[in-house]
Amino acid sequence: MTEQALAGPLTPAALQGVRVVEMGQLIAGPFCGKTLGDFGAEVVKIEATGAGDPLRNWRLLKNGTSVWWQVQSRNKKSVALDLRQSEAQDIARKLIAQADVLIENFRPGTLEGWGMSPEELHRLNPGLVILRISGYGQTGPYRDLPGFGVIGEAMGGLRHLTAEPGRVPVRVGVSIGDTLAALHGVIGVLMALYHRKAHGGKGQVIDVALHEAVFNCMESLIPEYSAFGAVREAAGSALPGIAPSNAYPCQDGWVLVAGNGDSIFKRLMAAIGRQDLADAPDLASNAGRVARIAEIDAAIGQWTSPRSVVEVTEALSVARVPAGKVYTARDICEDPHYKARDMLLTQQTRDGYAVTVPGIVPKMSGTPGGVRSSAPGLGDDTDAVLAEAGLTQDQIALLRGKGVIQ
Repeated sequence: MTEQALAGPLTPAALQGVRVVEMGQLIAGPFCGKTLGDFGAEVVKIEATGAGDPLRNWRLLKNGTSVWWQVQSRNKKSVALDLRQSEAQDIARKLIAQADVLIENFRPGTLEGWGMSPEELHRLNPGLVILRISGYGQTGPYRDLPGFGVIGEAMGGLRHLTAEPGRVPVRVGVSIGDTLAALHGVIGVLMALYHRKAHGGKGQVIDVALHEAVFNCMESLIPEYSAFGAVREAAGSALPGIAPSNAYPCQDGWVLVAGNGDSIFKRLMAAIGRQDLADAPDLASNAGRVARIAEIDAAIGQWTSPRSVVEVTEALSVARVPAGKVYTARDICEDPHYKARDMLLTQQTRDGYAVTVPGIVPKMSGTPGGVRSSAPGLGDDTDAVLAEAGLTQDQIALLRGKGVIQ
């Protein structure tokens, strides 16, 4: 596993000089802040006094803090404010006035309730880019409903497809709806910053709904319904209409095989000893293979089932057929390709222990991302950030005495 110096790469970062205020919590907003921070943005995370971001206490904890936190909040500064108090809202506005980007993923209307509507913030900072991530967006009849990523996955059409036919829909296993929303948010922020620089310096609002981010990735779902009235249904591990692409049993697990290219299919059939299928005229194109997919899947499964995953993947690699095993966390951490591409970084936490975390994506040749600082404790940077914003030590001490800051 690769050691990553906390100073980050030596070359200037892609987003060096971009100042971000993150007011989100849990996954969608903070994942966006994490991504911007990985590439050099200065990210000031405003957390609630007391407990802070609930993600600090999600899943497995070490020394009282989630190890997930070490990934989600690297390269960030933590400022703890009680935004129920007007003085804390004034501090937030002061920080936002000096920022390029504001990220928030509260329920619509929350910012407005604190006196921080986009209109008010743009009067304060005309160039501000405001990213708003919510369950259903800032407009429409559902805007005020509570929404989490799992609900966005369901409404976006994904959850209907993630099941074996006739069985309960299952989740992907991670918060994919939140992450898709965050990545759409990152795209929006970068486009807005480019537009601000190129076309007059004005900021704008980016409105990302969780279900729309999922829906945007649903490929041919709606055109097929529109053109044919076809409602796509769950198909388990197969990829309907594209053949063959499925999971097949081995002696010691499962292997994924994607033999759906015309020339790839011929090589796959030759590799499994089914030259008859390789030479069949009606299987030369995808449409013909779809019509006979049960037969093709059975042939592949008969070949894989008496063999190990390693035997199958090695044989198909020689045949130049895309195939791979289903990786666990252990598989990832022991895999030489992950290591070679610096996708496993060892971070030293502020609690003094080392933890392996995912590396930086995407890889950039000129301005690579990096880990400059480990995830902060709650309010670790309150004093330093407020002092930089112009508050005196006496003012900071008074605010802490009132419980406005932590």
